[in-house]
This record gives sequence, structure tokens and C-alpha cells, in this order.
Amino acid sequence: MGKALLKRLALLLGTLLLVSVLAFTAFSVIPGDPTQAVLGMEATDQQIAAFRAKHGLDLPVWERYGHWLSAFVRGDFGQSFKYDKPVAELVISQIQVTLMLAAASFALILAISLPLGLIAARRPGGIVDRAVTVLTQVTMSVPNFIMGIGLMFVFALVLKWFRPEYVPLEQGLGPHLAFLVYPALAIALPKSAMTVKLLRGSILGELDQDYIRTAYSKGNSRGSALRRHVLRNAMIPVVTFLAMAIGDIMAGSIVVEQVFAIPGLGRMLISSIGSRDYPVVQAIVVLLAAVVVGCNFLADLLYRVMDPRIEGR
Repeated sequence: MGKALLKRLALLLGTLLLVSVLAFTAFSVIPGDPTQAVLGMEATDQQIAAFRAKHGLDLPVWERYGHWLSAFVRGDFGQSFKYDKPVAELVISQIQVTLMLAAASFALILAISLPLGLIAARRPGGIVDRAVTVLTQVTMSVPNFIMGIGLMFVFALVLKWFRPEYVPLEQGLGPHLAFLVYPALAIALPKSAMTVKLLRGSILGELDQDYIRTAYSKGNSRGSALRRHVLRNAMIPVVTFLAMAIGDIMAGSIVVEQVFAIPGLGRMLISSIGSRDYPVVQAIVVLLAAVVVGCNFLADLLYRVMDPRIEGR
């Protein structure tokens, strides 16, 4: 276990290092000069030279990357070109919003998919199972931003259940979460549909195993066998899927933040790309990658707890 854990940890760090290299070099070689985007077309040669010297843009790419990486691991994400403020100060104020939205979306995925998956698998081919199957097929085909626009139209404009104005956490946890329900649903519903389909298939596959027939012979009902024996084994592929879905949830957050005008990392990322504020973009990309890779690492540990057969792999 210890050796396998070290291997996974080394893979995690290697992945983050690769992401940092790609994020830094990609925005260093793409066409366009950030000095013109920040200073304007009428900037003098002296102003441009001073700006490039201040931000190290006159140095070779590899040297700039070394300085940036060394500072990044110490918590210094650099200086914003556009706002002339520390990137950490800008990002930390926004990442809380995005992580809250992502956490709410993940919680909704679990709350929706687990009960529906169990209900559909209890009576395969029944009315409920067919209804759930149709519902999941339709929901899976709708992109996040279309789902967000639809939810906003129905619940904000037609039913008027909520106002499409962002409620910051400072106004109270309850109002903040109440607002996040709808954007979180826009992210969660397509993934919930996929999770329901995967869980249903996994449960039906487990029901054909010999140990389930043994459970029936000991007097367990179908529902009891599902809860006591099937669910844990059926959840193994679902845990893997949910871990991989973290990346989609974070990507969906970026899109949905635009629809609901949420001041999170998504809006800042798109704004920074437009203004060529590369230090902000690089920090956001690496931080989002760290969240995704870290969640996958935790899911791998949970996978090993749930399935001891892969111990040491």
C-alpha cells in the first residue's frame, strides 16, 4: 500500500508539473503581445520596454518559467498585467465561489443519481425503469449552458422562484446556497443522468453474481441484497466515473458562471484571456488542474478501500 501510494503521489506531482509547463509555454508562444493589450497601441517604446522588464518578459521562456515555478510553489503566483496586483489576491477571492459551485454540483449528482439508479435497477424493464431511462437519455444530450439558460428561463423568468442576481456568501450561507442551487443543477443534471445509467448497469451486472444467489438462499429480499451486498461492489466503477467527472464539473462551472453571472474563476479566466493577462490565466489553469488531480488521487485511495483486490497495484 505504501509503495503504491508513493507511486500515485509521484504521478500526481508529475501531472501537475506537466500542466504547469504546458500552461506557461502555451501562453508564452501564442501570437500577440500582452504589452499592447495592457498599455494600448499608443504606448511609447520606453513604456513597452519598462513594462517588459518589470514583468520579466524580456527574459528567455525557460528562464521565466523557472522563476515562475519557483515562486508558484511558495504561493506567489506573480503579478497581474491588467490590475497590477498579486495574482494570488485576485484568484483566492474568486476560487471560493467556483469551489462552492462545484461542491454543490457534486452533492446534487450524488443526491439525484444514487436513489434513481437503485430505483431503476430494482425493477428492470418496469415502468419506472423505462421512464428513468428516457429521462436520462434526454438529460445527457443537453449541454450545460443550454441547461442553465433553460433553468433560468423557467425558474427565474416564468415561475419567478429566484432572482438571477448573484448572492455573495457575505449575505449569508442560506441565501448564497439558495442561489447556487440552479447553476449547480445546470452542471449536475447531465452528469447525474450518466451516473444513473452507469449505476443501473453496474447493479444489474452484480445481481447475476453467485454471491447474490447465496444471499437470496439465506432469506434476503431483493431490496435487502441490493443495500447490503450489491451497492458497495456496484459503486466501484461509479466512484471511478465520478472522479473523472470532477474535471467536467470544473469545466461546466466555467461555462455556467457566464450564464448566471457568477463572479468565479470562470469569468476571471475568460476575461484574463481576452486581456492577455497571462499570469492570472496560468495560475487559474494550474489551480484547477490541482483540484482535479487531487480529487482523482483521493478517489483512487477510496477505490482501494472499496476493492481490496487491487491492493499494491
